Amino acid sequence: MTDAADLLKVGPGHEVELKYHVHDRAAAEHLLALSVWGSTDVTGGRVRTVQVEDRYVDTADGALAQAGYAVRLRETRGDTIVSVKSLHATTGAGGAFRRVELEGPADRTAPAGEWAASDARSLVLEHAGDAPLVERVTIRQLRHKRVIKAGTTRVELSLDDIDVVAGGRIVGSFVDFEAELIKGDETVLGEIARTMDAAPGLARADTSKLEMALALVAVGDGNADMDDGALAVPVAPTAELTIPRLTPGKTPGVVADDHVAEAARKVLRFHVARMLLQEPGTREGDVVALHKMRVATRRQRAAWRVFGESFRAGRTRRYRGRLREVAARLGAVRDLDVLLEGADEYRADLPTTEQRALEPLLTAWRDHREDARRLLMRELDSDGYRRWLDDYVDFVRTEGTAVLPVGPVQPHRVRDTAPSRIWAAYEVVRGYEPVLRWADVETLHDLRIAGKWLRYTLEFVREALGPGA
Repeated sequence: MTDAADLLKVGPGHEVELKYHVHDRAAAEHLLALSVWGSTDVTGGRVRTVQVEDRYVDTADGALAQAGYAVRLRETRGDTIVSVKSLHATTGAGGAFRRVELEGPADRTAPAGEWAASDARSLVLEHAGDAPLVERVTIRQLRHKRVIKAGTTRVELSLDDIDVVAGGRIVGSFVDFEAELIKGDETVLGEIARTMDAAPGLARADTSKLEMALALVAVGDGNADMDDGALAVPVAPTAELTIPRLTPGKTPGVVADDHVAEAARKVLRFHVARMLLQEPGTREGDVVALHKMRVATRRQRAAWRVFGESFRAGRTRRYRGRLREVAARLGAVRDLDVLLEGADEYRADLPTTEQRALEPLLTAWRDHREDARRLLMRELDSDGYRRWLDDYVDFVRTEGTAVLPVGPVQPHRVRDTAPSRIWAAYEVVRGYEPVLRWADVETLHDLRIAGKWLRYTLEFVREALGPGA
């Protein structure tokens, strides 16, 4: 039998990462954007946000854990990957955890014996045999990721908002920061560790996400107490609903002589008002209200993209960041609504036997939709969301707030800047013309997004452009 401690010595595949619990989110966000770690200069791309769902499984008698392994089924973008990680770890540069990690394709609806062949599948079958795998706990994450480069070394930084789900409900949440070596020199992690150790609001994690999640489940079941130093944040009870009021007009009211920043504020105020108008219906489960609320958040994000350079980035980063998270929560529910609506229409024309065959898939989608809605409601009920919303409404109401100064001859009015913004968006769309004959679905999707940005850019200043817009 393959033992985890033996595999750690020969190492067919390894995970090497630093792990920290986060007390101060602002400090972690600052780290995510750093270009110098210790004495090492790094380059890196933009921060990307993705939603990830991890289901940890084992046999009913815990055979995999007894053998020294944690087995995770990760769902992202419609694919399922099985990861088998050793519970035993050694210490690398900067105190990084080094452990075995094997991966392969999987199917969450099929037994392990029917998965595609991989080393991960072989290890699961070696210890679990034909025994069915049952869920231990589910961890859902909103991951804010950035890959940094130092020479040939690549490290992925990840700030993770984590919800722990057991028995169909959220039992707790916490925030972690990780730095994982993708390739190259492991000593770079030592430089990263020194910077992170000195940062306020972060603490070395001596437990994995799985261990934290299982501890939260145990507390929820009344079987254990969390240590005083544990960083889990229980889900707060729903507070009395107090939604700030903004009255949406018929149009944003942008005129040609507006300062670009104040034109942006008018557009944001218009769509924030529309967002708030739909929040009560969204809370009550109205799918139309949810769709409209999501559209309003997307328009705001587009406005930040078109006009954001007119504001002080440091003063407005938190508005954009939280808006992105709210939009992601709304989008997770809305995407499943669209899937279910389309599937119901498709199924209606099928024979009864084929309709029944689709039911397990639809049931799974409904379960995912309900889970996504719980996460959305948790966000809307959180103290952080209420504080953000109060501050954001003040921002869109108050002229002059966080505006970046401009020189006396620097173009700053709508009439002087809108043409170049529109032409730039138009050029992006035109750039797809040579590839249209052979474009794949992903390219067409990117073209659709470019078309939307052009539409939004025109839409935001259409009153200043006149009836021809």
